[in-house]
Amino acid sequence: MAVVGILAAAGRGERLGTDVPKAFALCAGRPLLEWSLEVLESACDRVVVAVPPDRTGAPDRVAGGDSRSESVRAALRAAPEARIAVVHDAARPLVTRELVEACVAAVDEGWDGAVAAARVSDTIKEAGADERVTRTLDRGMLWAVQTPQAFGADALRKALEEADDTTLAAATDDASLVEAAGGSVRVVEALPDNIKVTSELDLRVAEALLRARAAC
Repeated sequence: MAVVGILAAAGRGERLGTDVPKAFALCAGRPLLEWSLEVLESACDRVVVAVPPDRTGAPDRVAGGDSRSESVRAALRAAPEARIAVVHDAARPLVTRELVEACVAAVDEGWDGAVAAARVSDTIKEAGADERVTRTLDRGMLWAVQTPQAFGADALRKALEEADDTTLAAATDDASLVEAAGGSVRVVEALPDNIKVTSELDLRVAEALLRARAAC
């Protein structure tokens, strides 16, 4: 069984305000991507990292595309042996091996995809362009989706290859592409602390959580 991790690390991360691509910004003393890479390497047979074109010098590094989905497609093309693909954002440094393995196990059970997700605790309302509330959603049915996201590699390949450039550019995660292609996707419950680093505040929170985890 070839379980291949795909680490999406090609984004510029302009909102973080660093002078290096986001995945290479320091977080608790290490480049952000190293936290996730270490976990994926412990849980997968191989890890391919999609990085900016000028950062491809290391083994298993491929040049990412203009969109996240294009980067994932490039990394998956570099791993033809993959039976299961585990896609993870380098911007989520608090991922655990247990969560990766739980997503992989769900795919082994027969699902086309399995996504880490946290239950929504806030009340969620839908509003129109004029900011008028149109409805209140049932939060008992809502999940905040994260990564990792594991897929049968063939299902993910099909979804990525069949999607046009506009669809790829608009996709906010890979599961939505697999869903649109008719694939079955389930959620795997994760903790809310599997945060995504987008802003400087997120970076400080992630550093505090990583240091607290190391102290346990």
